[in-house]
Amino acid sequence: MRQQAAATVTDAFIEDDWIAIVLAEISTDYFNRAFAHDPLRAVNVGIMEQTMVGVAAGFALEGFHPVAHTITPFLAERALEQVKLDFGNQELGGTLFSTGASYDYGTDGATHYSPGDVQALATIPGIRIAVPGHPAEVDTLLRHALAGDDLTYLRTQAIANARPRDVEPGRIDVVRRGDAGTVLAVGPMLDRVIEATGDLDLTVLYATTVWPLDGGTLARAAADGPDVIVVEPFHAGTLAGPVTEALADRPSRIRSIGVPRRVPREYGRPEQHDREFGLDAEGLGRQIRAAFASAPTGGFDAAPAGRS
Repeated sequence: MRQQAAATVTDAFIEDDWIAIVLAEISTDYFNRAFAHDPLRAVNVGIMEQTMVGVAAGFALEGFHPVAHTITPFLAERALEQVKLDFGNQELGGTLFSTGASYDYGTDGATHYSPGDVQALATIPGIRIAVPGHPAEVDTLLRHALAGDDLTYLRTQAIANARPRDVEPGRIDVVRRGDAGTVLAVGPMLDRVIEATGDLDLTVLYATTVWPLDGGTLARAAADGPDVIVVEPFHAGTLAGPVTEALADRPSRIRSIGVPRRVPREYGRPEQHDREFGLDAEGLGRQIRAAFASAPTGGFDAAPAGRS
């Protein structure tokens, strides 16, 4: 995903003289074409993430659409105050894109974990947050962000779905329909959710724009039952607020499945943490079945994959 994001940004940078790129030492090799094309608009500030955000905001004040990029915790958490003050309070537009969520760099220790990034950046008024599930979706979502005036955060990570979907920025996609409940899969969690629920009569939804969330589609798709499970690749419960708001006009039972909210003490590869947290297909299957089985409705019956 990172390679695709860098290629998309560089192509747009070469095509549009009003796009600027600001880096903080991370991923610089992916932007060599940009540095060679116009070193005045493509800047590497070194290992100074807060400065990176401030310089990007300076470009925005001069009428440019800036793109700032570094590792997820360094952008979303270390530089959060600069994003708030320099972009949010000034109501400036631009694109922030990260790599390494939530624990792609898990072997480097807790400083490189970032499951709280979406919830942290969602505190910035007016921000849009995109979580693609495939490199082709990165291209679609990034081009939409670069063409607009909003502040957008795009989150990339190593895991990806096997194939892209024809995503529409800002919209939830209905993957299949069922009668026993609804599962909302976010970004790269879709393939795992489909595998985990293949024999269950469930509606499966797919979200790549999570902030603001497409509450209208969610409400319509979940109209047949009160039980909704959100499977998110960041802290469990991050999307509980907008999901609750979307379903506020009806009795609903909402369950969040995501990265547990605890300090990591064992460091490892992404697939190891997925198993530890129950976020691989097997673990998701257990959690989803347990959630519906404990619902007052009495759970669900196994059935072929829902109608499309």
